Amino acid sequence: MQNETSLLASGEDEYMNEEQLAFFRARLERARDELQARPVALEVQGQDLMAAADPTDRATMEEERTATLMDRQRQSERLREIAAALRRIEEGEYGYCEATGEPIGLQRLLAYPTARLSLEAQHALEHTQRFVIRAA
Repeated sequence: MQNETSLLASGEDEYMNEEQLAFFRARLERARDELQARPVALEVQGQDLMAAADPTDRATMEEERTATLMDRQRQSERLREIAAALRRIEEGEYGYCEATGEPIGLQRLLAYPTARLSLEAQHALEHTQRFVIRAA
């Protein structure tokens, strides 16, 4: 299997060949397995929150509970992104921009293996979103 150095040394005509796809599949599966193995327990239950007599303790417990819920949401979203990237590998669409069909690029995929858009398409999307937010 390729490593990052040999991957980047590949020619353009080798883009998303079987070895490269195997490299990214393994990387995505490893990330998925690490996320799934990481326990995110909701340590502060609602009953415990109400049992705390001190308002400061209740506020601290609520803050910890909120942070844990946000971590769970981020983990869940990350797992969905990984699953979608693995599906794109199986469907032969991985590594190509969903907006333009152009290659996303190995450097971008190494930094962000779940990328769906090329850097240019991502910038255009973000620019459009900023414009829409400002206009609202």
